Amino acid sequence: MPKTQLRFYQDADGTAPVRQWLAELHRRDPIAHAKCVARIERLAELGHELRRPEADFLRDGIYELRARKGHVNYRILYFFHGRHVAVLAHALTKEAAVPATDIARAVRRKAQLEADPKTHVHEE
Repeated sequence: MPKTQLRFYQDADGTAPVRQWLAELHRRDPIAHAKCVARIERLAELGHELRRPEADFLRDGIYELRARKGHVNYRILYFFHGRHVAVLAHALTKEAAVPATDIARAVRRKAQLEADPKTHVHEE
């Protein structure tokens, strides 16, 4: 199975929300950051095969990567673009279920990327 390519969603102004969230998390809590990066690496390795407890399907083509440190849950929402590309679209820290507004934001970002990949795929 080919390795899954990872891409970051970016807004029209060029900012990549998940990259920014990860950078802030790294400053605040390097251990939590390392756990999130480990989940991202597992997504790259396993792609569509990644399952609970590491990942879960939410709705409308949106999945979540799941990491935990103590009582804090970290979630990175993503979707697939083609067979072997996963796009990291949104990230959050939560205590209970992922709020519907966060899922809706990821769904909007998915639609924007599908309509205009050149504008909404972050180039590193």
